[in-house]
Amino acid sequence: MAKKLKVGVIGVGGIARTHFPGWSESPDAKLYALSDINPDVLEQCGKDQGIKRLYDKPEDLIADKDIDIVDVCTPNMYHTQLTVSALQGGKHVICEKPLAPTPADIRKMIKARDKSGKLLMTAQHFRYQGTAIALKQQITKGTLGSIYHARSWMLRRSAAPVRPGFILKKHIGGGPCIDIGVHILDLTLWMMGNPKPVTVTGVTKDILAHQPGAFSNWGGPIPETFDVEDFASAFVRFDNGATLVLEVSWLLHHNTEGEDMQMWLYGDQGGSHWPSNELYSSDNDSRQLLNTKLQNAEGGEPHAKECIAFADAVANGRPSPVPAEQSLDVIAILDGLYRSAATGKEIALD
Repeated sequence: MAKKLKVGVIGVGGIARTHFPGWSESPDAKLYALSDINPDVLEQCGKDQGIKRLYDKPEDLIADKDIDIVDVCTPNMYHTQLTVSALQGGKHVICEKPLAPTPADIRKMIKARDKSGKLLMTAQHFRYQGTAIALKQQITKGTLGSIYHARSWMLRRSAAPVRPGFILKKHIGGGPCIDIGVHILDLTLWMMGNPKPVTVTGVTKDILAHQPGAFSNWGGPIPETFDVEDFASAFVRFDNGATLVLEVSWLLHHNTEGEDMQMWLYGDQGGSHWPSNELYSSDNDSRQLLNTKLQNAEGGEPHAKECIAFADAVANGRPSPVPAEQSLDVIAILDGLYRSAATGKEIALD
């Protein structure tokens, strides 16, 4: 049996906890080291995971010659520096979404990846849900034909995460666009076959977050220091003529308990809705409208599955399951949305 790859995780106080089961279940890798700037969190996580190799400085973990894979789970604004340093240190890197808050940062990562010859993956776990896998299989078969329009949203009602790592621009780089918009946008582009975005028109709002007494069911009163958007929408054009309407929010007065994440895809042979995984088509000869319900693909916790997939790719010489170039298009759209909102004009993407 081949020697297992050793994994070091940076930032263990939040999303990393969803990654640990994947490293435990992987036949190709094992959790080996942890790093966090909070010593109490680091010590407790080490006890919980049975890991003794603990680093209070991420650069020390990256310098550990025994580590093969670095898993970056810090707030967004620290992804680029840590990922580039890890790649330069000869490590393969899986980094939590968003890969970076700006296109320029992702280009730095791609340059470091190419120079190092190592793998880089964005942790977009929704691609690993059974519903998403089943729908992608149908699209690959050509069930929808050529997809020419999509509608996607990820909307929350009174569900802004009020921790500093989420609501301060210096830590996160933006609001729900960067936090949850990357999920539905990445999933939609993947389903569409990753066409190249060419223009974006967008708006952002922070109206609800700054109303007197504004609160979130995910943390209580919203601090006055909140300096990101609480809502955004965009219209995107692609190089193949396809279009996309996107909406994201943490606080919208929307008829949902917690979160509503939906995607509609429209092709010349059929349409679909996710996550219900309904397919819609028509028989023009008989003038019948046809509806089909897909059976979901094999389940499993998606955060764990993305880690297992990355370890498999590293161990067996496969391509990155979520290449940085695809994340670059996601962030280019969101960056264009922010620039369009600031200028009131449509933005042409590089």
